[in-house]
Amino acid sequence: MDKNSRTQENDDDENVYGMRKITYLEKYGVKHFPYCGRRKYTPLIHKSVDEGIFISNDVFGLTIRQFERMYKDCLHRRKTHEQWILNLRYPDKSSNDYLEYLQNCTDCNTDNLTWPDNELKEKDLFELLVTTIGTEIDIRTRQRLFIIQDMIHNAMKDLTLISSGSLAEGLDLPGSDLDKMYVLTNVDVIDNIRNIKQPKQRTTCTLVMVTDHNHPGFTKLRLVETLNEGIRFMGDVFERTTDGCYLSANGFINEIKKVNSHNQLSTHGPCLTFLDQMTDVAFCYRSKFFPLNAIPWVWRHRRQWPTDFLIDQIKQYGCLIVPVGPKNISDSDSFWRLSFSVAEKKLVHSFNFTQLLCYGLLKLTLKRIVNTNNDIKDLLCSYFLKTALFWVSEEVDIDTFQIPKLFTCFFLCLNKLMSWVNNCYCPNYFIPEHNMFLGKITPDNNKILSHVLSSIQVGGIDGFMRNLFSPYNANYLSTRTKGETSFIKLDFLFYRIHSIFEMKDTVQWYNVLTLTESLRKSESSPFIIDVCKIHYALFCQYAVQTIPPPITINKMHNTHKSYHRYLLDGIKADAVSGWLSYTSFYYVIGQYNVTLKLTDYVLSRCLTDMVRLEFDDSEERINSHRRNVHSTMSLIERIKIAAVASVEYLKYSSLIPGELQLEVEHSELAISPIVMSHCLRFLCYHHLGNICYRQKALHKLYLAVEKEFNKGQKLISYLLTILGVCMELSGNKNTAYECFQTALKSRFRICPSAKIRISKLFDVCYDVSS
Repeated sequence: MDKNSRTQENDDDENVYGMRKITYLEKYGVKHFPYCGRRKYTPLIHKSVDEGIFISNDVFGLTIRQFERMYKDCLHRRKTHEQWILNLRYPDKSSNDYLEYLQNCTDCNTDNLTWPDNELKEKDLFELLVTTIGTEIDIRTRQRLFIIQDMIHNAMKDLTLISSGSLAEGLDLPGSDLDKMYVLTNVDVIDNIRNIKQPKQRTTCTLVMVTDHNHPGFTKLRLVETLNEGIRFMGDVFERTTDGCYLSANGFINEIKKVNSHNQLSTHGPCLTFLDQMTDVAFCYRSKFFPLNAIPWVWRHRRQWPTDFLIDQIKQYGCLIVPVGPKNISDSDSFWRLSFSVAEKKLVHSFNFTQLLCYGLLKLTLKRIVNTNNDIKDLLCSYFLKTALFWVSEEVDIDTFQIPKLFTCFFLCLNKLMSWVNNCYCPNYFIPEHNMFLGKITPDNNKILSHVLSSIQVGGIDGFMRNLFSPYNANYLSTRTKGETSFIKLDFLFYRIHSIFEMKDTVQWYNVLTLTESLRKSESSPFIIDVCKIHYALFCQYAVQTIPPPITINKMHNTHKSYHRYLLDGIKADAVSGWLSYTSFYYVIGQYNVTLKLTDYVLSRCLTDMVRLEFDDSEERINSHRRNVHSTMSLIERIKIAAVASVEYLKYSSLIPGELQLEVEHSELAISPIVMSHCLRFLCYHHLGNICYRQKALHKLYLAVEKEFNKGQKLISYLLTILGVCMELSGNKNTAYECFQTALKSRFRICPSAKIRISKLFDVCYDVSS
């Protein structure tokens, strides 16, 4: 047998055209398996007795066995370094790709975890945590929800919104806060004068960061140049010194409060709090340059977390600068703190499930164990715990953070925190020279805190679980199963951040509608897709109010066509608000009988046990919602069956009845759907000349207003104003006067501007009737 003849032919073929022939194996990158046997010829294939195939010269069998061994070794390596591989593949675990991976991955089911017999307590701890914090899909869905909210908001506003706090990080624990950071764009912050922009590119003014080495983690903002528009800020906002003008932190906050005086803001550290909300808002500036004293963070030695991709992203973003100075000096008004909130949010979003559970466990420990001791209450904050988790994650292999090792990871963070407390030094994760314990933990108070932290370790896992999940017993897990309230918590989180969006022009509405539709098509989570659909419906309700007012049904055919298109899409926002927008449309165009039929339908859907889309997570509302919905429903189905929202009228809305135009001259208006329905019924009967039904509708309107007040809803004076206007329209001037006087002397809280508006309305109505 000439074993070289085929090779010789190939060699001759390769040289025919003076080029080397590419083999199939080389072209597709197929690797040769080494053959260790003695057989050198073609295998012999025979038919066996049982009609099968028998290979006597089994080259392939040997190769397949070698492949199986290599494949098993590969699986073993993948399982051993699973978290490291996932971090490389999904550096941002709040992304849609990772959420889709979780939904399709069969290996991600934590119910199939095997626990050794001596680790059953760890299993109970894990299940309790999942019941409290949620599954990984729940956490990633929350993170994704806030990302979508920020994207939509930033497509509409000049200010850049950054959601922060525990909720935006994915942890919906009792008392979890929602912080909002608004990045102002009227100032350009640079780290060196050489980076100043050309005149045509500059914004209102340019500030340069002046680092003070005695106060790492803080900076001063010195004014370099300003345009004419920025001169008005020179009053209380800047402080003049011998070496220049520096931006005052307190002056900045006071200026923000002055501009937003109608919102009644109160100061809370570097944040401003709305008196009628539970949200802290921080106004800040962004420097696109990563701080020089934080550059060592980029290059310092670490194990496997965070990934290089994430480090590059954080460095390219730069940092935020918030108006608060060091606590350990009296004159800190010219200092601003370097904030790495965006970087920290990215780092938390890169956590694996075990890291997130560990983070939640640390926060629960702080709230339920540490802060129950009045002597040390408020010495520690959740930011210190998050910093400890950052340092531990960087110092150990990422594969240390696996679910069976959850309690071990928790103790690593606790030990790190105890060492900081003993030394009264908590190094900032990005700038270790910045001691975050300054002014809080000192040698005078660290001993008792250290004792409380060490007692957590001494008690072991049994004592720890009794203190953390009190009362802890065997029936706890059986009474509260995982996922029982998972979709309920997601619903109420969405209801909490469900709010009105203010627009400047009609073009912006079309842009945001396009963005929302694009997000709906690109997302993979059913919950997030429904969120996009609800936002789209809500924006349709707002967009329709910017179209020119409808005159009659016969005129402006194209305009009416646009109205109907947006109004139909707006019906999906909740149970009734879209229908009430339709009702207002028919009232404005004078079709009063159709309006009455639609109000009948709206009132029939406003059941007493339905949930209002304003933030209130009371147990009564949660139980009511749970009775009306179930987990097999989609969010769209649940919100259309069990949730109602106020009717939102934008400023100068084309859909609001003419009698209420005064209410939207200066701001938006939100009205209870029941009150608005009765108000429209009264107005329709007034125009139809039906005095009997008009009086009945007026009485029901009065009862609806009183009921809303008695329910403790946060209603404002326009409800009483509507009642007064309607009574004046009914021709009863004396009753109208009594109503307005009742509104002015009401025991309900009415702001001074509302009282002035009521008085003005009364004067107008009195003059008209005279």
